[in-house]
Amino acid sequence: MASVTFNQEEITLIGKEIRVGDPAPDFTVLSNHLDEVTLDNYKGKVKLITTVPSIDTGVCEEETIRFNKEADTIPNVQILTISMDLPFAQSRWCAANDIKKLDTLSDHRDASFGENYGMLVEELRLLARAIFVVDANNTITYVEYVNEITNHPNYEKALEAAKNA
Repeated sequence: MASVTFNQEEITLIGKEIRVGDPAPDFTVLSNHLDEVTLDNYKGKVKLITTVPSIDTGVCEEETIRFNKEADTIPNVQILTISMDLPFAQSRWCAANDIKKLDTLSDHRDASFGENYGMLVEELRLLARAIFVVDANNTITYVEYVNEITNHPNYEKALEAAKNA
């Protein structure tokens, strides 16, 4: 498993580490309207999936706003931001920040995404920060586990991977 820290303290990630070439594991998360969402909701699309500890914190906020702005530069790619935040909080945050070009999804109920993608932080029941690009055939084509959860991901590499998927 990737070595990940939170504020320079080692943390434990639950689940199997995902690698390039793996089939994308399915998951069940909730939309901001409390609808169940699975990988099949995005069938045939390239997906750029970001995981953040909480959308309402500095780095997570900047990351989500950045990917929302970049959405126009990667047509035919669906951007998903998944956190353990409640759908109500995500909806309110998206409205306050004019987020309309990506889907914010909540893993709070079952931690399905977190466990299936190896992102669930055991000590905090939050998701670690990572980016996954999944092609239209649901194969993982890019993975970045951010070593220190409070750091930003590599935006340029993720966007390039999504363009090339």
